[in-house]
Amino acid sequence: MAAYQMNFNQDFTSLSVLSSGGLRLYSIAGQDRVEEIFAKDNTEQIRIVERLFNSSLVVLVTAQKPNCLKMLHFKKKQDICNCFYPSEILCVRMNRQRLIVCLAESIHIHDIRDMKILHSIENIAPNELGLCALSLNSHLAFPICQSSGELRIFNANKLRTGMTIKAHDTPLSALTFSPSGALLATASERGTVIRVFCVKNGQRVQEFRRGVKRCVRIASLVFAAAGDFLCASSNTETVHVFKIDARAVEVAELKAIAEVAAKADTQTKEATDAAAAGAAAEDANSEAASATASSTSSWGGMFSKAVSSLLLPAQVSDVLAQDRAFATVVLPQSGLKNICALTHVQKELRLLIACEDGFLYMHDFNAERGGACKLLAVHDLRGALEDVIELQLSESILKTQSKSLPATTTTTTTLPQQSLTMLKSCAASVLIENPEPVADNSYAGILRGEQADAMSDSAKFRKLCDAIDTPTKLYDERQFPPVAIMAKD
Repeated sequence: MAAYQMNFNQDFTSLSVLSSGGLRLYSIAGQDRVEEIFAKDNTEQIRIVERLFNSSLVVLVTAQKPNCLKMLHFKKKQDICNCFYPSEILCVRMNRQRLIVCLAESIHIHDIRDMKILHSIENIAPNELGLCALSLNSHLAFPICQSSGELRIFNANKLRTGMTIKAHDTPLSALTFSPSGALLATASERGTVIRVFCVKNGQRVQEFRRGVKRCVRIASLVFAAAGDFLCASSNTETVHVFKIDARAVEVAELKAIAEVAAKADTQTKEATDAAAAGAAAEDANSEAASATASSTSSWGGMFSKAVSSLLLPAQVSDVLAQDRAFATVVLPQSGLKNICALTHVQKELRLLIACEDGFLYMHDFNAERGGACKLLAVHDLRGALEDVIELQLSESILKTQSKSLPATTTTTTTLPQQSLTMLKSCAASVLIENPEPVADNSYAGILRGEQADAMSDSAKFRKLCDAIDTPTKLYDERQFPPVAIMAKD
């Protein structure tokens, strides 16, 4: 594992920093405010970390159990459930509806609210990199060929197989959807060309050339929050930002309509020819059918010509051969893996670059002029984990909150000892185990007389909803202590 493994969450408001010493989560609150919100020793050799937006849900994969997905409510220090798979987990993707687990030869789709397996895509082409992308509206893209850059789009909401796109001649190295899910950007192993496709019809919208002198490996490919820019970083010292042309998207859609019209013309002509052959003896009917076919064909041809007239050579050159980046950043050192994000920080558009050396760089970004981006701030996220204990973090929050509470209100936090029971999911190859809950010693629990049995599906559902649901809690950093206490503030 690299010295520091960095990863943004889905809306770039949080950053995880993973090292051999430990895991730390940071909240990006402002240009000068990158605050630690969680710390954990890396005794389990964590190698994959994903946080769901600004919620309390974090999923982990460790080197000790590479086929086990651990779901954690990090603010309450509770394990939600563990999911076991038939082989090593290579990649995890999440949105508010789905959780995707990518293995080397299969992909598993879960309902994130209860972790039930909805569908499994089996027998895919070996995907040793675990390459896949999930849009916010649950479009899933993954490679289907080892020798070329061919990919497939799958609708994870409706569980339907979509179109196949041959994006590159060489195998893929990066995939990403725009926030709206309308565009898909791809890069090959060469790393010299980045292409953008329309998800609705598979038409190529734009093509950007990152460079021609050397082949690189794309480490990060991400759209801006508004979908109007595309950032690409690699193992070189230069980060490129490309501008998405809205006109190009419209042209691609019009071209698809023209192709549909031309296909309809062909089908109409074939049907007319068959009818004419069957009624060769009836000259009058045959002539009428030919006239109808000619009329229909002429309308389709006129429509195709009208659309084709929009594709002038100069426009094609501008749209499909973007040789220059709109903006660039030159980092002080090459050879390091960098991940980038283009997002609003305190209402200002900023280019964030997290480097495996443990630093977060914040650059200014001019959406009108582009050019070289000015460095505004550098944050050192390499802090040691000594004297940083998760429980102490929670206690400090509790002390702050308790100052404004009545004297009769008390809050206690206990860490339950986990005993695990195994429950089999609807997919035979995936096992889900749930931690045993602590006995409810509250007044209401005593009246109900409930016992601390193995966690039921409904209890797990409530835990997941507590971590990911309820909009008022999803973006509220005061989620801990409980809402009932917060209401008295």
